[in-house]
Amino acid sequence: MAPILSIKGVRKAYDGGFEALKGVSLDIEEGEILALLGPNGAGKTTLISTICGITMPTAGTVTVAGHDIIHDYRAARSLIGLVPQEIALEPFEKVINTVRFSRGLFGKGRKDAAVEDILKRLSLWDKRDSQIRALSGGMKRRVLIAKALAHDPKVLFLDEPTAGVDVELRKDMWEIVGQLREAGVTTILTTHYIEEAEAIADRIAVISDGEILLVEGKDKLMARMGQKQLVVQLAAPLDTVPEALGQYDLTIGEDGQSLIYSYDTKSERTGITRLLQDVAKAGLQLSDVETRQSSLEDIFVSLVHKGEDAA
Repeated sequence: MAPILSIKGVRKAYDGGFEALKGVSLDIEEGEILALLGPNGAGKTTLISTICGITMPTAGTVTVAGHDIIHDYRAARSLIGLVPQEIALEPFEKVINTVRFSRGLFGKGRKDAAVEDILKRLSLWDKRDSQIRALSGGMKRRVLIAKALAHDPKVLFLDEPTAGVDVELRKDMWEIVGQLREAGVTTILTTHYIEEAEAIADRIAVISDGEILLVEGKDKLMARMGQKQLVVQLAAPLDTVPEALGQYDLTIGEDGQSLIYSYDTKSERTGITRLLQDVAKAGLQLSDVETRQSSLEDIFVSLVHKGEDAA
C-alpha cells in the first residue's frame, strides 16, 4: 500500500544561501505515529511548514494520499491538519464557534454532530460556550487540536504539542493521540520531550542540520542501538579504577562508590561474569549490582553528535 505522505528530496534554501532542508526523503504510512526529533534549528518546523504549504520548497516533491502539495494544493491541504507550536486564537470567540469556523475554511458544510464529537473527544464540550481567553493553557492547546481536526484530515501535524503543558495534561495529550490513531488519523509530531516519543511513537525520525539521520521503528531502534549498563555498587568509595580492571573500560559513578560497565546485549559474550570475578580478585567488596537500559535520549544524543562530527 502506498504511503499516505511521501517526501522525496525536499530542499529549502533562502536568499542568503542558508539551506534549512538538504534533500529530505521520508515515507509515512497511514495510521502510524511518527516522532520527528531534532535539536533547535534542525529543520523540523521548516519541514512541516513546507508540507503544509506555508513555505515553498526549493526542490523535491511532497504528496499527500497521492496529491502533490504544489500542483494539487487544495486537495492535498484538505487532508492535512496542523497544530502549530504557538497558541494563536481569537480571545473573545467561543470555543464552539472557533471550531466551526475552521471547518468552514475548508469548505465543509455545517455539521454540528461532527463538531460535538470532536469537542467531546478532547474534553472541551463543557467549555463549548466559554470564551478562549477564559481557558487555561492546556485547554487552549486542546482547542488548537480541535480546530485542526474540524475538517476531518487524514494527516495531523503536532508541532511541539505539549510545550509548556504540565505532566498531567501531557499524558492526556498522549491519550488523545492514541485515540486519533484508532480513528485512522496519521500523526507526525515534533517534540523536545524524548519520553513523549518513547511513550507514543511507532517510528522515530531524527533530523539534524536539515538532514534525516535515521528513520526506524522505535522498538527496533532501541534493540539495535540501545546498550545496557552494569552498575556495581561497592562497599567503599574509589578514587580511581584499579589497574587490574583496566581492560574493561570502566567509569566511576558520580557517587564515587560504583563502577559502571557498558555492554551490548546482542554480543555473544557480555563479559559480565569475568568482570565480577576480577572485581572480587581486585579486593573490592560488592554491596549491590543492577543493570540499566539505555534510553531513547541517549540514542538521540549519540546520533546527533555523530551527524555533527560527520559534517
